[in-house]
Amino acid sequence: MTNAENLNAMLQKNNGFLRTADVSAVGISRTSLSDFVRRNDLERVAHGLYMSQDAWADGLFVIQTRYPQAVFSHETALYLLGLAEREPVTFSLTMKSGTGSSRLAKQGLKIYKIKEELFGEGIIETLSSSGHTVRTYNAERTVCDLFRSRGNIEIQDLQAAVKTYVRLKNKNIPQLLRYAQAFSVEKFVRQYLEVLL
Repeated sequence: MTNAENLNAMLQKNNGFLRTADVSAVGISRTSLSDFVRRNDLERVAHGLYMSQDAWADGLFVIQTRYPQAVFSHETALYLLGLAEREPVTFSLTMKSGTGSSRLAKQGLKIYKIKEELFGEGIIETLSSSGHTVRTYNAERTVCDLFRSRGNIEIQDLQAAVKTYVRLKNKNIPQLLRYAQAFSVEKFVRQYLEVLL
């Protein structure tokens, strides 16, 4: 298989996107990639990320590629987990405390920070609506994040999220309560659960 054939197969497999890191990982040179990008009129959508003309734009995937250390959270996590009906107007990300985020904030993203020892709790991979793998938090962690940020979230959105979570068949209440204790929101979570369960 030629480099062009390999790159074309990668482009098809990734729903019209090519990442420089993936190309380098299979031993194809940046020169070959540049030639392929130019010949196939691919658009550079972010540093190290190219998109074909017929691909669906995927803002979540572009953000994840540009900021691989960030995790989609809060309202964005609800959407990715199927717990919200519509895509949020503003995407929410969580990063470790001390991580620079001014560029993200300037792009209109909501940024939340958390200490390093709690950052990794509940990270999962899921698919964006365009079929690309992105990192988000699981449902239990997301509910706790919403309670932690309740001053910045509409009360009806919080209530709707908890009601939707309680109706899930695969909910994990013990895990939810462990997270609630770790994130210092156990009192609020228990109050809601007592009413809804």
